[in-house]
Amino acid sequence: MKCNRLVDAGRRQFLRGGLAGAAGAAAATVMSTQQAKAQGLARVEYPPNRLANIADLVENEPLDITYPDDESPGVLLKLGTAVPGGVGPDGDIVAFSTLCPHKGWYLSYNAGDRTLNCPGHYSRFDCEAGGQQTWGHATQNLPQFELSVDSAGDIHAHGVDELLYGRLSNVLES
Repeated sequence: MKCNRLVDAGRRQFLRGGLAGAAGAAAATVMSTQQAKAQGLARVEYPPNRLANIADLVENEPLDITYPDDESPGVLLKLGTAVPGGVGPDGDIVAFSTLCPHKGWYLSYNAGDRTLNCPGHYSRFDCEAGGQQTWGHATQNLPQFELSVDSAGDIHAHGVDELLYGRLSNVLES
């Protein structure tokens, strides 16, 4: 009988400790997830680079660019409505890598639904939702370039929020 009481007490202590540990781990996970979102976990800063001027853009027509170097093709878009990560007077200018994060195929822009589409395995990325993948084999969202607009209307890129296809890291080689 004494032995059973010790076992019961041990189980209660174990469960109480396990519950406290689980609650602490859950709180830490929520906090680290919020911090990661706030900091842009995969975001990498690159040297600023002028991409174009607002006057060069036509609504819903892609402008080909390269960033952060000539080996990284991208597209600059003026979507016509404010979107996440959008800059400019209307908050509607965004830029994305045009290499599919799945296998590196060149993406094409569909003006009808404002998506970038992969001809290889049919991944689709929503330009109005920060490059979020909506279909296909890709396992990450499309890398979006962080932009700013200066007083002259020049659009500058400063960083990328995801790993660019074909790179082991988002570090420029010198």
